[in-house]
Amino acid sequence: MSEPTAETPVSGEPRAVKGQDAAGRLGTEPISKLLFRFSIPAITGMLVNALYNVVDRIFIGQGVNEIALGGISLVLPLMTIGMAVAMLFGIGAANMISMRLGQGRRQEAENALTHCFFLLCGAGVLITALGLIFLEPLLSILGAQDGSEALGYARDYFRITLYGFVFFQVGFGLSHCTRAQGFPTVTMVGMIMGAVLNIILDAIFILGFQWGVRGAAWATVCSQIASAIYILNFIISKKAVIRLNPRSFKPSPAIAMQIMAFGSSQFLLQFLMSGVQLLYNTSMGWYGAAALGVSNGGDIALSGMNINGAIMMLILMPIFGINQGAQPILGYNYGAKRYDRVRRTYLGAVVAATIICIFGFVVAQLFPVQLIRIFAPDGSPALMRFAPWAMRVMLLMLPLTGFQIISANFFVVTGRPKISIFLSMLRQCIILLPCMLIFGRIWGLWGVVAAAPVSDAFAFVFTGIWILFEMRKLRNAQVGVHGNEIPPSLK
Repeated sequence: MSEPTAETPVSGEPRAVKGQDAAGRLGTEPISKLLFRFSIPAITGMLVNALYNVVDRIFIGQGVNEIALGGISLVLPLMTIGMAVAMLFGIGAANMISMRLGQGRRQEAENALTHCFFLLCGAGVLITALGLIFLEPLLSILGAQDGSEALGYARDYFRITLYGFVFFQVGFGLSHCTRAQGFPTVTMVGMIMGAVLNIILDAIFILGFQWGVRGAAWATVCSQIASAIYILNFIISKKAVIRLNPRSFKPSPAIAMQIMAFGSSQFLLQFLMSGVQLLYNTSMGWYGAAALGVSNGGDIALSGMNINGAIMMLILMPIFGINQGAQPILGYNYGAKRYDRVRRTYLGAVVAATIICIFGFVVAQLFPVQLIRIFAPDGSPALMRFAPWAMRVMLLMLPLTGFQIISANFFVVTGRPKISIFLSMLRQCIILLPCMLIFGRIWGLWGVVAAAPVSDAFAFVFTGIWILFEMRKLRNAQVGVHGNEIPPSLK
């Protein structure tokens, strides 16, 4: 028996068509309309999600002090690992759901969703337990120098956020699965709800109750709980295309492995980012005092990198939103063998991502001091000497970054995670880490900062060569499926 296509019935039910099934529109509506409809909520959601950390940093910088910002920077590698795990299962299941819906294999899509839920819960419990048990050993490897004032702030913040890790895993992970079903607005609303609550509680806990970094941590935990409850409430409702059904759950190692294979690229990217953050933290401690000429130069350099990381996050989150908005469209149409729609979706996503990156580049180059002042209005002379310069240098190749991020994800949704893993490693590890180590030895703190644009440039060239061959393959595959003339539905 031949495998069902996007047009053939499955189990006696007609395939989804426009107006009958949210997922079915992915194969019929115009690409530009789909990209806009899916990406705008995803961009909004990702920007709002970034506020979880960015707003914390603004309130901490203004309500505590600039050294406390360095303490938050110290725990970022651990927080990034937690996000990597959520993306491993959440994005992996979302990619699998999109492709299976495109192939008409609804039951397999539902199994992926249920497996994702239990994997996220298990991961959250495990991370919380290990974090609380090994809190001090973990903090000892974060890169702070002996006697660092920032380490105490890091301890207070991380211990509290561990209590919310299960809710973060479930809310953030399942939001990808909701989008994959054709409901990007639901994901956006969940993120907005959590972020608005986070801002309100930050103001109450930090400025009102004077809880300092502990207040920022509790605000984050409460907002994560609210987001998780909202997403869970939708995904078990009748509004969802496929629903979470724990009662019928039967563990399948094969399905779990498939989910992890689909999510492995994004997981590795985030995991490598934690390694990069750790090396940055360590390098700030090594070279900060000598480069900035003050005894607490390491803590100040940590604070400066934390602020720059927040700015970078705000710029890149729309790119990740475009990535996520394009993901179900790419996955569905690739599963349905509509390769022309796959190619046009990819190109549209790259153009949109590049426009955003160019805009962010211009703002960061023209107004670095003003951006730093948002986080540290009374920043020390050493901080104001280092942070604006570092921002300008680190973002030199930002206009090329959107292309690289979209291209790496393209290989995930088309079922080739190994290529995506390599492209992600190229920018975040293979080139960047050696450059940081070598440049740091030669030029100290300034060399560590300069490693980022060098890595971005090399990754862009290599990824560009690879993607040119891929676009040619898609054009040839389209001709092979439909003949020399593309059907009207794909034009």
